[in-house]
Amino acid sequence: MRRLWPGLYAAVVAVELAGVALDVPALQWAAKPLLAPLLLAWLLRVRRKWDLVAAGLVFATAGDVALLLPGTTAFLVGMGCFLGTQLCFLTAFLRHRRAPLAAFAGYLAVWAGANALLWERLGDLRLPVLGYSLALSLMAAASVGVSRRAAAGGALFLVSDALIGLGAAGAELPGRRLAVMVTYIAALVLLTTAWAQRELPDRRPEGATLLPA
Repeated sequence: MRRLWPGLYAAVVAVELAGVALDVPALQWAAKPLLAPLLLAWLLRVRRKWDLVAAGLVFATAGDVALLLPGTTAFLVGMGCFLGTQLCFLTAFLRHRRAPLAAFAGYLAVWAGANALLWERLGDLRLPVLGYSLALSLMAAASVGVSRRAAAGGALFLVSDALIGLGAAGAELPGRRLAVMVTYIAALVLLTTAWAQRELPDRRPEGATLLPA
C-alpha cells in the first residue's frame, strides 16, 4: 500500500482531469468519487484513528458525487455536503491551534469583497453562497494555524470554490472547469497530508510519502 498508493492516486487524478478537459462524463464518474475516499484511506492508515478531518473527507465524497449531477438542486446538495467538509475541517484546525487574527481578518475581507462583486449575478443562490463561502473562508484562515502546507491547501480550496462561484454567476472563463479540479485536488492533498503530519515534527508517519515535507 505504501508504495502503490501515490501511483494509484496519480492515476485516478489523471483520469478525472482527462474527463474534465475532454468533457467525458464517464471518466469523471469513474474517478471523481474516488478522490476523497483514497485520501481518507491513506489518512486512516497513517493516523490510525477517526477524526473530524476524516469526517470532512466523507462529506467531500458526497459533495463530489452530487456535483456530478446536473441542475440547481444537485448544486445545492453538493454545496451542503461541502459545507459539512468546511465545518469539520474548521473545527479540527481550531482545536489543534488557533491561527493569527490577521489570517481571519484577511480572509473575511476577501469573503466580503467577493460576495459584494457577485451579489447581483447570483440570484437565488445569493444566501446559500454567502453562508457557504463564510465557512470556507473561516476554514482557510484556520488552516494557517496548522502549517504552511495546510495554509496553502486552504487557500487553494478557496480559489477552487471561487471559480465555481464565478460559473454560478454566469462568468465562464477559458479552462475554468479544469482549473476548478486542479486546485480542488491540490487543496485536498495538501490539507490531508498536512493534517496527517501535524504532530510528527521528528519523524515521517508510515506511508506519508505523497509530497515532500
